[in-house]
Amino acid sequence: MEGQSMIESLTVDVIEARKVVASGRRYLDVRLPEVFEAGHVEGAINISFYSSVTPEEKVKNPQFVQQVSELFGKDDEFIVACNSGVRSKLATLDLANAGFKNVKNMAGGYLAWKKAESEEALVGSN
Repeated sequence: MEGQSMIESLTVDVIEARKVVASGRRYLDVRLPEVFEAGHVEGAINISFYSSVTPEEKVKNPQFVQQVSELFGKDDEFIVACNSGVRSKLATLDLANAGFKNVKNMAGGYLAWKKAESEEALVGSN
């Protein structure tokens, strides 16, 4: 499986991702540390997919897969997310290609998580 079809099979929506995390699985946030620190899912682990992002270029973190391997096993089930879902697609593909069998990209990223959280709060207050 390659590219687009592979990422589609590895992607879950925010509702499914929230269920996975609620069941005790971990959430890997691949945003830059300063963005992560500005707001993130409770209990999230941050390993940046890029080591630097400027208007001119994005420099991939050359240690990304190794850093993830230090905290996650190849059979661990976990969610990968970023801010809007683009960066996490690339990170998820890299991890799957490195042999992580149960890694899932969360469509929509942290923005979708926060939206789902606020929608739950609205439903809960009615």
